[in-house]
Amino acid sequence: MTDAGKRSRHALASVIARIPVTLSLIAVLLAVGVIWGGLWSPFSEDPLFGSVAYGLPALAEGRWWTPVTGTFFVDHPIVYAFVIPSFAGLAYLEHRRGSLSALGYFGVGQLFAIFASALFLWAASALPWPWAQAEAAVLDVGPSGGTLAGIAAAVGLLASPWRVRGWLFLLGFSFVTLFFWGSLADLEHAFAVLLVLFVDRSLRIQRTTVREQRLIAFVAALAILAVEILTLLVPTDGPFGHTAATGGSFLDIAVDVVVIALLANGLRRGRRWAWVWTLVLASVNVLTGVLLVVLAFVLGPERLDDRFGDFNVAIAQSAMWLLLLVYLVWVRRAFRARRRSRIGGSPVPTADDARAALRAHGGGTLSWMTTWEGNSYARTGDGIVTYQRRAGAAVVLADPLGPEASRAASVIEFIRSAEHAGLVPCFFSSSEATRSAVPAGWRSLVVADDTIVDLPGLAFTGKRWNAVRTSLNRAGREEMTFRMTRLRDEPWGIRQQLRAISEMWVGDKGLPEMGFTLGTLDQAEDPEVRLALAVSPRGDVDGFLSWLPVYGGGGAVRGWTLDLMRRRDDGFGPVMEFLIGSSAQLFSQEGAKIMSLSGAPLAHEYPPDAGAIASLSDRLAGMLEPVYGFQSLHRFKSKFHPRYETMYLLFRDESDLTRIGAALTRAFLPDATLRQFAGAGLELVRGDRD
Repeated sequence: MTDAGKRSRHALASVIARIPVTLSLIAVLLAVGVIWGGLWSPFSEDPLFGSVAYGLPALAEGRWWTPVTGTFFVDHPIVYAFVIPSFAGLAYLEHRRGSLSALGYFGVGQLFAIFASALFLWAASALPWPWAQAEAAVLDVGPSGGTLAGIAAAVGLLASPWRVRGWLFLLGFSFVTLFFWGSLADLEHAFAVLLVLFVDRSLRIQRTTVREQRLIAFVAALAILAVEILTLLVPTDGPFGHTAATGGSFLDIAVDVVVIALLANGLRRGRRWAWVWTLVLASVNVLTGVLLVVLAFVLGPERLDDRFGDFNVAIAQSAMWLLLLVYLVWVRRAFRARRRSRIGGSPVPTADDARAALRAHGGGTLSWMTTWEGNSYARTGDGIVTYQRRAGAAVVLADPLGPEASRAASVIEFIRSAEHAGLVPCFFSSSEATRSAVPAGWRSLVVADDTIVDLPGLAFTGKRWNAVRTSLNRAGREEMTFRMTRLRDEPWGIRQQLRAISEMWVGDKGLPEMGFTLGTLDQAEDPEVRLALAVSPRGDVDGFLSWLPVYGGGGAVRGWTLDLMRRRDDGFGPVMEFLIGSSAQLFSQEGAKIMSLSGAPLAHEYPPDAGAIASLSDRLAGMLEPVYGFQSLHRFKSKFHPRYETMYLLFRDESDLTRIGAALTRAFLPDATLRQFAGAGLELVRGDRD
């Protein structure tokens, strides 16, 4: 057996050893199914069913043992396919909190669900309520009350925001099935979930973020829409009575689909108009339900006008609209966004303000890119945040600008402002300092490793520098000339050569030049950007680099960051080694502290257990490698023996990654067409543009 196989077996054995209660309950359940034949024939038809099944009739007749015995029987073989997987929540709970806790939640949850349902039906059946009277005479078997309690407790252990989402899904499932299908088992499920909800108190909607509050409203609106469609297609038989399929108007449903979908999308973006119109629609539905209840008491449900639709469904849907109405009023401050809402304070900063902040307070190796065209700026209390607004996301470039002590506050201010504007905030190519400043619970993904060469005392001596030293010596023999200059200072002929080399490089890729953190010759026109040229004895430019300034505060440049790397295909062979080595020697002589060779995107080496996001990054890097050669570039830079500083993508949670991916695609390739993506062998999402 391979080492990987042994590790897998060991991990599996470790997990199994930590969930003995869950496995024992499943074993007993299966053993009972084998002994009494429930695995292959309906147990509900067995003469023993009445003696072991629980419910109000069993308790009324003194069969006190049934809550225990009925737990380990299943009424139909098909139900095993749902019951066994439902123990997954209990297994997770046991793995996290121990066997005693899992046994407690299962046992108490199961018994509470049985007794609470019996008590409720005993009281409700005394009323003229046909559903309660019918269910009061029903017997049931199965462990679903205990397993639902285990699932609810497991949901409470999830990290935010998945905990709130899990709770809302579980509550929605429990009450939709109760309202519209309403079997005794559905009632037991609802009581089991409510028990854990009130005991654990792990659902705190008011403490969620603005974006999460909007997402909850969005999901709730879509859930109401789904229920309306479902009740049109499937017969229901819940607490409010029986309805037949196709009992409603298809035209009404079609109108609801369009209206609710538009409002739900507006709620997701935090739009005020969507909040107002949803309140209006919810109020109309709630008032309709109240009116129907009044008319039902006066005339009777069967005599209501058909134009109201099925009375039972209308009442249940009105109850759901009431819940949404209360929630929207509760979190009303989350819905203040307007289209193209401004992010940050006034006055809106400009690129000149970003330059001034860099000179005054310094920045990182990518900070000069914040001055490029196409960026937007948000003013915070004492700083500036540079971002691009694409595909519904606000993608921050590098770290906030301004005094170092204020950068953490700038991060929090920007996140709050972006979410109020209805955008998904994220930070791209950010440092460890920014990673430490984002709110607790935010996720991080390594997107690159910044390659930094320390310049003081740099000397290309020793075996490790053979490749660089050989290129410098060969350049001397072939009379290659190194020149550090600025693009605007070069004559027309040189400038045309540079553009020809650059256009030749772009033409071979099938995709246009990338932007965002990768510049072009347009950015090299900046007078503060320096250009390193390798000129042949014939006067031809065989290759060139562009260097961006790295400010250290007080107006002093402390280093340089590599941006453009372009070479002529038929020119001097080791031209890049020659250019970088010569640039390093010059910068060192000038007193610079560092030289950054930039981070190659998607070239980080992840450990084997890094997870699904790392796997996705590796696959994307593999697809882009033939086009842009990020991995090859990363290996090339290792010749200069740099130290590495990690660059991160910071985001709230994994549900944002689809939108962030679309935003980054458009940030890096704003002018690329779908045909160009297809020609490069990629399937990238365009994303909607705000």
